[in-house]
Amino acid sequence: MKFEISPSREEILRHKDEIVAMLQDFSPSSHAAWPSAEAAAEEVEQSMREDVQRISIVAMAGGRAVGWVAGLKMYSYAFELHPMVVRHDWQRRGIGRALLKAFEAEARGMGALTVYLGSDDHVRATSVGGTNLFPDVLGRAREIKNVKNHPYEFYVKCGYEVVGLIPDANGKGQPDIILAKSLMRGDVDEREKTPPLRDGVL
Repeated sequence: MKFEISPSREEILRHKDEIVAMLQDFSPSSHAAWPSAEAAAEEVEQSMREDVQRISIVAMAGGRAVGWVAGLKMYSYAFELHPMVVRHDWQRRGIGRALLKAFEAEARGMGALTVYLGSDDHVRATSVGGTNLFPDVLGRAREIKNVKNHPYEFYVKCGYEVVGLIPDANGKGQPDIILAKSLMRGDVDEREKTPPLRDGVL
């Protein structure tokens, strides 16, 4: 079954309950799931506020939401991506990559030069989890290994780089892995190949 990608506020509101359900499930990283429907709903509502430049994009298939990504402008030329979720039974079908590509296109259209994100390791799924990262935190970042299917590697395959670690961000031995991607690689024509969405399908 094919899927569609849309930044339409109306579509996001129409599928809000389904997005909330995905955030509460957050498989296979259930330890990172939102603690309640209220907290998940607040995340979705916040993604559509107009206080700063924000991005909110939903993936749909068969009339239902199967993925969602959001983020906002945090620096003059950088957007933070948070969160991104794909319904468990729709994973490994290209939806994550499509959402990521759409998010990057929207951010580029708003003037961003960089997209960055944090990918927590709560369960020792990488070589930097469950250990003291000091001293030489950057050295640990350079040598990071994926040992239990941690999602940071998905972003690396999509062109992101590990640019740092925040040791013990979520508790002792639970770091946040920081990844970033330049939106300036190649010449202008290369960067403009994927235009921002306009309430439609990618």
